[in-house]
Amino acid sequence: MKISIFINNQKYEGKLNNRETAKKIYEILPIESVGNLWGNEIYFEIPIEIENENLTEELSAGDLAYWPEGNGFCIFYGRTPASTNNEPKPASPVTVIGKIKGDIEDLKKLKEAKIKITKI
Repeated sequence: MKISIFINNQKYEGKLNNRETAKKIYEILPIESVGNLWGNEIYFEIPIEIENENLTEELSAGDLAYWPEGNGFCIFYGRTPASTNNEPKPASPVTVIGKIKGDIEDLKKLKEAKIKITKI
C-alpha cells in the first residue's frame, strides 16, 4: 500500500506493510494534521482506535508506526529522548506499519510539522 506523506509541503513516498493495523489506517486516508515533535519523531492523533498488534520498541530511522497509547501516527527519522543509541525509541511500544522513503535527513531541521497523508 503506497502513500504520499507531505510534511510542510515537502513530498515523501511511503509504503505501508500488510499488518491489519496498517490496512485500517490506509482505509481512513487522507489525513491532515499538525504534528508534534519529540526529538526526531513526528506524531499526531488519528481518528481511529486499533487493538495492539506486534508491539515493539525496536525501530529504525524511516519507520512509520501506530502508537496505541495515543491513537497516534508516528514518523521516526532519528534519535528520540528515549533513545539509548542512534536508533529511535518510542515513548511506549508501537506497531510498525511501514517505511518512509527518500532522504529524511532534512526532517531533523523541523521546527513544526504540517502533515498530510494520502493514498497513491
